[in-house]
Amino acid sequence: MVSTPPGYPKVAMTQQSLLDETAAPLVPTRPSLKKLTEAAAGCKACPLWKTGTQTVFGEGSPKSEVMFVGEQPGDQEDRAGAPFVGPAGRLLDEALADAGIDRSLTYVTNVVKHFKWEARGKRRIHQKPNWSEIAACRPWLDAELAVVKPHVLVCLGATAAQALLGRTFRVTRARGRPVESSLAPVVIATVHPSSILRAGEDRDAEYSALVSDLNVVAKHIVESRAS
Repeated sequence: MVSTPPGYPKVAMTQQSLLDETAAPLVPTRPSLKKLTEAAAGCKACPLWKTGTQTVFGEGSPKSEVMFVGEQPGDQEDRAGAPFVGPAGRLLDEALADAGIDRSLTYVTNVVKHFKWEARGKRRIHQKPNWSEIAACRPWLDAELAVVKPHVLVCLGATAAQALLGRTFRVTRARGRPVESSLAPVVIATVHPSSILRAGEDRDAEYSALVSDLNVVAKHIVESRAS
């Protein structure tokens, strides 16, 4: 029986193979980021592989002190095969720089590794992944956490936060401050940078709030180096 992560609905087993339920069988016994990336390239654990151009795995050093986890790759990430390279990624880069965090020293990834979308004319519009898709992809994220062992884990947005911290977690109530979790010594949630792109007149204020949250992350990175 497949174990269900905390906060996820239990999924009944069917006559389908285990691979149809979760990516766990594809995770290497002794994983490295290189092995994980190669193994995930052929993942068909959920139907999203049929619409995504390719698997978009995490990126960064296995010795990164901080890991950022978003929801899923977007249109540009899906085409490029790399996470956080579109408009939201560029905004994250800017916010990290303003908070004094070197992006090259971080690990960035997503809860779901394929782009979920629907067509509207010639555009591919983002669709939120459902819980079965998130659960199917969870073994990849668990393996990334096990390899990188970040000192600070940052959940970007509600989907990432609820996937990792439980479905009752609310970013608006707990953003920017450490929350209790066994996933990393310090776990912090904040908004996804894509939400700031949609903020309209409140964009400057929302951006400043994101930088403020990242300043907390920077503080914990400095403290970990000093200890």
